[in-house]
Amino acid sequence: MEEMYEMGYFVREEKNRFICTVDVWGENIECYIPSSCKLGNFLKLAGKKVILRKNLATDARTKYAVFAVKYKYNYIVLNTSEANKVIFDSLGRRLFAYMGKRSNPQKEIVVDGYKTDIYLPGEDTIIEVKSIISLDKQAIFPTVYSERAINQLKKIRELLQGGKKVTYLFVSLNPYVESLAISNEKQMDEFRDLFLDCLESGMECKGYTTCLNNYEIQIKKEIPFIISNS
Repeated sequence: MEEMYEMGYFVREEKNRFICTVDVWGENIECYIPSSCKLGNFLKLAGKKVILRKNLATDARTKYAVFAVKYKYNYIVLNTSEANKVIFDSLGRRLFAYMGKRSNPQKEIVVDGYKTDIYLPGEDTIIEVKSIISLDKQAIFPTVYSERAINQLKKIRELLQGGKKVTYLFVSLNPYVESLAISNEKQMDEFRDLFLDCLESGMECKGYTTCLNNYEIQIKKEIPFIISNS
């Protein structure tokens, strides 16, 4: 597995939000950032040690993609899609026994008009996964207004009221986050109200942190989920 990875030091994010420059053995190399937003909004990356993962696609613009950044004694994974993968790969663990039957999980299938992250056919349960990158001990979600997230909650509420089971999972990619909370900022009121409606309609919610072990992202532990961060 190690041959898939390289170490470097982050230099800067470029104007193209998916491109950055990394110092690899003294050479500045253009690398891909698998994130839809500027990571500089959340993290100070300049000069930080990073793990790069080789791009296997033959038509890839860059040789490497930035995978994780060194933080304290571990790493923060920067590829937010890894949250879905680690949940899917960990469903067999006792940590998720509360979900019931977890055999034959399915990824990204449409159930009653809703595109799921993960679906458990044995329990008829929809799993929605939200990744979080934060340096705070208590990570807040959401940090920006998202029409998509609001529309998702409206559909989830409809599914819950129709008898579907939904589990909403927050996954911190920083292993040192201690708790998770829904934002109480004014611009997040609609999200917050819908989220509370979904909880009252039976939606289950859990929070987890992850860590990196031998280049593999793993669930570290469950952490408290708090409705109010005031």
